[in-house]
Amino acid sequence: MHDLRAIRENPDAFDRGLARRGLEPMSPKVLDLDSRRRAAQTQLQEMQARRNEAAKEIGLAKREGRDAQPLMDEMAQLKEQLPQVEEEEKALGAELDGLLATIPNLPADDVPEGPDETANVEIRRWGEPKDIAGAKQHFELGEALGLMDFEAAARMSGARFTVLKGPLARLERALADFMLDIHTGENGYTEIAPPLMVRDNALFGTGQLPKFEEDLFRTVGSDHYLIPTSEVPLTNLVNDQIVATEELPYRYTALTPCFRAEAGSAGRDTRGMIRQHQFWKVEMVSVTAPDQSEAEHERMTQCAETILQRLGLPYRVVTLCTGDMGFSARKTYDIEVWLPGQNMYREISSCSNCGDFQARRMKARCRPKGEKQTQFVHTLNGSGVAVGRCLIAVLENYQQPDGSILVPEALRPYMRGLERISL
Repeated sequence: MHDLRAIRENPDAFDRGLARRGLEPMSPKVLDLDSRRRAAQTQLQEMQARRNEAAKEIGLAKREGRDAQPLMDEMAQLKEQLPQVEEEEKALGAELDGLLATIPNLPADDVPEGPDETANVEIRRWGEPKDIAGAKQHFELGEALGLMDFEAAARMSGARFTVLKGPLARLERALADFMLDIHTGENGYTEIAPPLMVRDNALFGTGQLPKFEEDLFRTVGSDHYLIPTSEVPLTNLVNDQIVATEELPYRYTALTPCFRAEAGSAGRDTRGMIRQHQFWKVEMVSVTAPDQSEAEHERMTQCAETILQRLGLPYRVVTLCTGDMGFSARKTYDIEVWLPGQNMYREISSCSNCGDFQARRMKARCRPKGEKQTQFVHTLNGSGVAVGRCLIAVLENYQQPDGSILVPEALRPYMRGLERISL
C-alpha cells in the first residue's frame, strides 16, 4: 500500500515511479477520490457538530419557554441527511482503498528500467557452466531411471504434477533438510512451521490479493486459500503488531509445499518440474527497521547463493528491471542456476526488498525504546531455494554418460552415504 500523504505532497514523483513500471499516471484519480472523501468527512463532522449544538439549543429553548420547532425541524433534517453523507464517505473511502490496493510498489532509484526480462542486468556469476556432451533434461533423466512419473500424477491430479520415487524422493527431502540446516545453523534464521491455509487478509497483506486471485487455490466451503509461498504466513507473523525496533531484524525460514494455479502460464514449461501447481520451497523472510533493509537484501541474497555454492551449481545473479519485478517489490535480485539440459540459466531464487509496502497493508510497525512515535517496518522475502528446481539442477549438472546421477558431496550425509543414483 502507498503512503497517501506522500502522494498528496509529491504526486509527480509518484507518477514518475509508476511510469518506470510502464503504467499510466494514477495521482489525479487518487487525489480526486481523496479530496472528495475528505470533503465528505468535513461535511459529516460539521453536521454532527451542528446536531449536537442544536440538541443543546432545543433543550434551552424549552426551558425558557421559546418556540423550539424550527430547531426540531433542523434536527430532523440533519437526522435524515447524516446517513446519506456517512454512506457517501464510506463509499469514497472504499473506492480509494480499492484503487490503492491495486497499484504496485514503486521501484527503487537504482533499479534498471525496461519493459521485460530482456532488460534485466547481470551483476555477477559463480562457477563455470558445465559443458556436458548430449546433456539431457531432468525429466528425461528421471523417467529413464524410473523414478519420475508424470503419467501417474496426471491420472490422479492432471497436468503440472509429478510423482517422485525412491532415491529421487529422498534426494528432494535431503535438499530441503540441507537448506534448512544452513539457514538455521549458519545464517541466523528461525525455523517456522506455519499454516498452509490462510485467510484473505493475510494474502492482502503481502500483495497477492486482490489483484492476483486467479493464481490462487481457494478452498471450497470456507474462507481459506492454500498458500502460494510461505512468504505469506511468515511475513504475516508481524501483521497488526508494533515490535521493538531494537529486536529487529527478525529472520524466519520455512519449508512448505506451495500451491499455484499458474493461470497465466499456458504453454510454458509444460514438460517436467519447472512449473508445477504444487512444489516444495524453503523460504526466507526478514522484517527490519527501515534503515536496515538494503543491507539485509544483500545479505539474504548471499544466503541463497550459499546453498548453490555448497552444491557446486553454477549460477548468475541479475537485478530485475522495472518491468519484470513483482507487484510488492521495490528491488529484486534473481538467482538463475545453470541447467545443462536446457543450455541456459533458469530462475531458482528471487530475493526482494518490499520496503514498507507490505507493512502498510499489514499495519506492521516498530517503535524505538523510549519513544512514542512508530514507523512501518520493512519486509523482505527470498527463496532459499526452490527445492524442486534445485533437484532439477542437481540432476542436470551431475548427470553421467550412463544416465546415472552423482550425489553432491554436501548431500551424501542426508542420503545415508549414497553416492550415485542409478538403475
